[in-house]
Amino acid sequence: MHITHVVGARPNFMKVAPVFRALREYSTVRQTVVHTGQHYDFNMSDVFFQELGIGAPDVNLQVGSGSHAQQTANIMRRFEPIVLEDKPDLVLVYGDVNSTVAAALVCSKLMVDIGHVEAGLRSFDRTMPEEINRLVTDQLCNLLFTPSEDADQNLIQEGVLREKIHFVGNVMIDTLVRMLPSVEARIPGDLPERFALLTLHRPSNVDDLRWLADMLCALAEFSTELPILFPVHPRTRDRIAKLGLNGALAHLGLLEPLPYLDFLALQTRATVVITDSGGIQEETTYLGKQCLTVRENTERPITVEMGTNTLIGRDVNRLRAELHRIIAGERKTAHVPPFWDGHASERIASIVVH
Repeated sequence: MHITHVVGARPNFMKVAPVFRALREYSTVRQTVVHTGQHYDFNMSDVFFQELGIGAPDVNLQVGSGSHAQQTANIMRRFEPIVLEDKPDLVLVYGDVNSTVAAALVCSKLMVDIGHVEAGLRSFDRTMPEEINRLVTDQLCNLLFTPSEDADQNLIQEGVLREKIHFVGNVMIDTLVRMLPSVEARIPGDLPERFALLTLHRPSNVDDLRWLADMLCALAEFSTELPILFPVHPRTRDRIAKLGLNGALAHLGLLEPLPYLDFLALQTRATVVITDSGGIQEETTYLGKQCLTVRENTERPITVEMGTNTLIGRDVNRLRAELHRIIAGERKTAHVPPFWDGHASERIASIVVH
């Protein structure tokens, strides 16, 4: 059996690694990893393959940046010849990036079976490009591997056949569990005893320059009460430069994008994480770390219902209030969702092979 994995962005790399390793246990399986090059910066891409122990991708399509349409089209154009030449038995796609939907479209037209890892998640907000990617991908796939039971229900309500749906758990947690023993050595010696960890990258946030300026200036002011460490995504750094805010943000601990292990090390020590990322909502829930998500909705509602995540929207005043609450010692009680146990990838491999 020949399985091709398609990945394109940082969150995909943490998802493919455990699945790749689990399938490697089967002597009947041959694997190929195709990196579309959607993320092409070293700190956002290559270093992750090194840290996650899966080696360099077999193919890099090197599509680079562009509009959603341009990027999706370029991936399709460059991926189709790979499929025609390799003739995989199954193509596995991950998450909700443009690489995911592009590969699914190519395979569906070539009548190649597709599996979607992290299927069924929904924000119910079609202004999000990722939501469109999720909806289209799930309608095209033959195997849908879901991380939570609400995802199963979303797919059933959309008319997906039950026999295609497999509740396997969260592969992101597989990687986190495997890597946790390695993070102690990555914790900086000068780390504050209490601090907030901040990430902002979503275009709907960072491309709104007025909101971004208000948010970052408010956080810079708040950092006198609680230090804030801020690994800055390249897109966000560009917007900060356009706003001329570098001087005003002197109190924020601006950092370059961090390798996975370094970032995970900070998460394990953070008092609170402020983010607009999807995967970080999941990681903080597993780690029991308070998470404030600066979005109006989430495709991972289980992190709010069972986990440590609180949706605060884009309300700067509410963010301040929630931070003061956490500093005062108020914590949201939480539980780890079912099957977030470090073995989701093994369940996926068993289903694929058998």
